[in-house]
Amino acid sequence: MKKLFFLIILTPGMLQAYAQTDSVKIEQFCQLIAVPRILSNKVTIDIDFGQEKKFWNDSRLRDREGAVKKFNTIIDAMNFMGREGWSFIHTYPVRNGDTEIFHFAFRKLFYIAKLQ
Repeated sequence: MKKLFFLIILTPGMLQAYAQTDSVKIEQFCQLIAVPRILSNKVTIDIDFGQEKKFWNDSRLRDREGAVKKFNTIIDAMNFMGREGWSFIHTYPVRNGDTEIFHFAFRKLFYIAKLQ
């Protein structure tokens, strides 16, 4: 009898615990820009998430400890983006005088809980 009583009492709570929340799928894009450094074989990487850039604010990408994130090569930056869940879409070069600046487009799906 006690088992039946506890089963009747606990069943509604268990059903509530396994209920799924509604979520909205949002697709976000970003752009990785690789600019060759002068007199070096390294590149400067800039990642554009579409944020507003201000002259006085430091908007450089930082790691989890707060230090400025530096990349050795383009592949190092692309591996970082992959570890963060971004998927590569497309790359295209833009010629600026004698230098070629490469742009890499990425996308990522975010699932955000819908408020009811």
